[in-house]
Amino acid sequence: MRPELRADAPNARALHGVAQRERLGLLALVAPALLLIAVTMLAPVAWLFYLSLLSDGGHWSLEHYQRMWEQPSYWRTFATTFQVSFMTTAICMLIGYPLAYFLSELPRRAANLCMIAVMLPLWTSLLVRTYAWLVLLQRKGLVNGWGIALGWWDEPLALVHNLTGTLIGTVHVMLPFLILPLYSCMRAIDRDLLKAAANLGASPARGFWLVFLPLSLPGLVSGAVIVFVLCLGFYITPAVLGGGKVIMVSSRIASDIEVSFNWGAASALGVVLLVLTVAVMAAASRLLGARGLLGDEGAR
Repeated sequence: MRPELRADAPNARALHGVAQRERLGLLALVAPALLLIAVTMLAPVAWLFYLSLLSDGGHWSLEHYQRMWEQPSYWRTFATTFQVSFMTTAICMLIGYPLAYFLSELPRRAANLCMIAVMLPLWTSLLVRTYAWLVLLQRKGLVNGWGIALGWWDEPLALVHNLTGTLIGTVHVMLPFLILPLYSCMRAIDRDLLKAAANLGASPARGFWLVFLPLSLPGLVSGAVIVFVLCLGFYITPAVLGGGKVIMVSSRIASDIEVSFNWGAASALGVVLLVLTVAVMAAASRLLGARGLLGDEGAR
């Protein structure tokens, strides 16, 4: 072995030791946060799995999962949950993308003022906003009153206690969660790229479809995933605006606990919903990649 290689060996070992001590120091710094996560998140999830495997008699059993598999009502509940989540996400994308694009084209100060208006609903209680929609959309509410007074329709429309009212409420709640990441992504796009496309002969519409839209997709996808996952656990809005006709998994869980006091059945529903949510996230991550889910900055 050459002398210079033998001289470098102690230096390499010393550097390795320093790097190992740095990693241990970082681990010691994050240990309290990891412990907090384990206590507040992992432990309740483990307890949920434990309760779901106990029968009504207190024995180990899969009867709660078997009941879900055999009874069609559970299938309808999950179908309704995913239907509301998909439709809410799609409507938020249709409304949120043009709005976020408009905000991204405004001057910085005007855009900040408009973003305050977008975030304003988040400063109000969800329960208050839901009951406000109930007042607006009921048969003798403001919307039906104005529609009849203006001659748009003759009879009050059924806008609440159905899927329509539920979607109106969920879209209103979820829209800011799509606009925020989408606006941030659009604001970061270099507008010189559109100018370069125009110099190469692209029309404004063609430049948008070929340049701006692909660059804004990471923000759109990340916002859509956030909206979809949050919708899977919706409880207050479907319970109030759905009027008992739009039964989602969260409502079924609440019924099992409050009416039947069956923690095992409720835990099994929570476990299945958690597994399905993780599966959706994994499928989206596999199809779109980390860059699509987290945005360009998050994937770097």
